[in-house]
Amino acid sequence: MESNSTKYDVIVVGSGPGGYVAAIRAAQLGLKTAVVERDKLGGICLNWGCIPTKALLETARLLDEMRHADEFGLVCKDPKPDWSNIVKRSRGTAEKMSKGVEYLLKKNKIDVHTGFASFESATKLKVESKEGSKTFEASNIILATGARPRPLPGLEFDKQNIIGYHEAMVLKEIPKRLLIVGAGAIGVEFAYFYSVMGSEVTLVELMDQIVPVEDAEVASTLERSFVKRGINVLTGSKVTSTKKDKKGWTYTIEGKKGKEVTADVCLVATGVVANTEKLNLEKAGLTLERGFFKVDNHMKTNVPTIYAIGDCAGAPLLAHSASHEGICAAETIAGKNPPGISHDNVPGCTYCHPQIGSVGLTEKKAREAGHDVKIGKYLFRANGRAVAAGETDGFVKFVVDAKYGEILGCHIIGPGAPELIGEVVLGREFELTAESFARTIHAHPTLSEAVMEAAADAMGMAVHV
Repeated sequence: MESNSTKYDVIVVGSGPGGYVAAIRAAQLGLKTAVVERDKLGGICLNWGCIPTKALLETARLLDEMRHADEFGLVCKDPKPDWSNIVKRSRGTAEKMSKGVEYLLKKNKIDVHTGFASFESATKLKVESKEGSKTFEASNIILATGARPRPLPGLEFDKQNIIGYHEAMVLKEIPKRLLIVGAGAIGVEFAYFYSVMGSEVTLVELMDQIVPVEDAEVASTLERSFVKRGINVLTGSKVTSTKKDKKGWTYTIEGKKGKEVTADVCLVATGVVANTEKLNLEKAGLTLERGFFKVDNHMKTNVPTIYAIGDCAGAPLLAHSASHEGICAAETIAGKNPPGISHDNVPGCTYCHPQIGSVGLTEKKAREAGHDVKIGKYLFRANGRAVAAGETDGFVKFVVDAKYGEILGCHIIGPGAPELIGEVVLGREFELTAESFARTIHAHPTLSEAVMEAAADAMGMAVHV
């Protein structure tokens, strides 16, 4: 996949969901393109993030359902996890996706250079590998270097007792006692997964609610479900000290429910830091803001020929956002003048159980912004498809501008939430009102009817609420 050429129209550094998509779009537009990747194609998302974690979560969901098979009139006695094969399946899923990226890059005649990239100038990159170093020149460079887990003071990673999400996917055995620090998407997904696997899980969150970016009602619903599962949830709390003795590792937790927790493994899931330190940014004249690249809405950095996309460019730190940013950067370089990226209509999804899908403003944020809001809500326990599936926890909630019916936000917790939210994202993109959703015929019986019913409730048109 590598040619002898050292001059390109575009070089993309990083091959995650932002990088490889940017490279393919650039090649489609006739630009001579190369990718520099230090590890496996597909980046963190395909190899150690989105894809393999979802494989683990699907295993947990299936095991969970098997344990409740009697509710469906089925006999399934005492199902247990086969840990080595669970991990093997997850890694195999990641490998398939990585090979898929390799195929796509080859199909689009994109050169791939393996190694670590660093700037020689604003248009030159040095790539160092086991075979030595090479210098490549490009008219434009797209940085898609991603980010890595951020350690906390006193909870530095040792990859055995204190770990990040990377190690959490390939532990040698299921920990009997697991402490998770940070209750964002990564934290709650692993809390659910390991709880189903049989771990005694304690989940600690500094903020007053788990999944802090989500609507308060969503967070409280998830917390109730977690507590019912036996997960020990400690919000408004933080780990202040650690010690090791004959019992193992003990963590002192201060907060509303201060206590000491003994755990075999501590997973720190409190955020990320951008991968920028080995790029020699000063040679290109690049600057950072709070550790991330500052970009405009076409993903340009402070250097006109250099773009940054995905996690290294800061929030929202989501794979699907990175892909669209990559397309925007490639099209801008090709002179296509694409619409700029706006992050106010990016869906957020969390794949624990119950699942979460959301977009736009929470009720609290909408009121703080001065909106006069109407709330529409529909519970899954009233939805025929959800009842038939035995998945009745949760709801769909619309936050609607009272005057115009504009959809300010939508928040879903329950079955199929990450799939259902896409309908609302599309509606917001084309400025549909809540009444538009309420008057659109949805198939029966489907989970999607819950979206229609919640919108109808916001407009005072609900029949089944």
